[in-house]
Amino acid sequence: MTVFLHTVQTLFPSVMMIFAPILIAATGGMICERAGVVNIALEGLMAIGAMSAAITHVFLESSTGLSIPLALLAAALSGCLFSLIHAFASISLRADQVISGTGINLLSNGITVFVCQLLFRMDRSANYLMGMRSGPGGIYPTAWLALTILLIAWFVLYKRPWGLRLRAAGEHPQALASAGVDVIRIRYIAVLVSGILAGLAGGCIVLTQEIQFTVSTINGKGFIALAAVSFGRWLPLGILGSSLLFGAASALAVYIVGNVDTLKFLTGDFFSALPYLITLITLVVFSGKDYAPRASGQPYDKGKN
Repeated sequence: MTVFLHTVQTLFPSVMMIFAPILIAATGGMICERAGVVNIALEGLMAIGAMSAAITHVFLESSTGLSIPLALLAAALSGCLFSLIHAFASISLRADQVISGTGINLLSNGITVFVCQLLFRMDRSANYLMGMRSGPGGIYPTAWLALTILLIAWFVLYKRPWGLRLRAAGEHPQALASAGVDVIRIRYIAVLVSGILAGLAGGCIVLTQEIQFTVSTINGKGFIALAAVSFGRWLPLGILGSSLLFGAASALAVYIVGNVDTLKFLTGDFFSALPYLITLITLVVFSGKDYAPRASGQPYDKGKN
């Protein structure tokens, strides 16, 4: 029992560090899908945000003590800007939302490398001297930021009239429009909020888990956040639990590689794949259950009854 408690205590800061950006991105994905727009682009938006945060921090670290908050602001703004592409394609042009999101993911791969080549003459950012500092107990402020964002999202979705309209946009958009509400405007706002949170999540990753931005900084965490939305049944409490599960799986994989001698006959790659294996299993388990908003993924057509 003592060994177990010691292990939990050792892992807890790492779990919270990994869990925070997943929860932030998943909250954005939940808001977006609740409004009726599937956001496959979380991965790419997180990469854009991570690159923007790293570049901002590299250039401002030595000149101002505000480089960390400014880097997070740059991450959020860049995520919002690129999410406009997805909003315009999937809402205004009524394009397939999965294809639009996939296109942004592919676009982000090229843009991040291109920008880094222009600024640093390599496919990654320069190293920075120090990332975000952890607080008491080794917990990064990003954990409290993530929980605060989720609480605000819950309050807006379930305690405010605008949240009711947003949820209606993902369930019965035609009925909402008949009540005089602008469905397109609500969906645009939801996509932009999702982009802001995904970009912020990418910034949190690069400033807590890395010392520079590379093409492997995000490494599938956007898709894990997307899975957390599905596994959490598009509910705030659900995505909290699923994000915590995926964060714990990732932290446990790293811990096992370095500390459990009896399992060292297995390669490190096996444990690195553990979070993604859990993601696939949960998606398979819940694939037959329809908890998604009814109009999620369906373009809104004003002329459709």
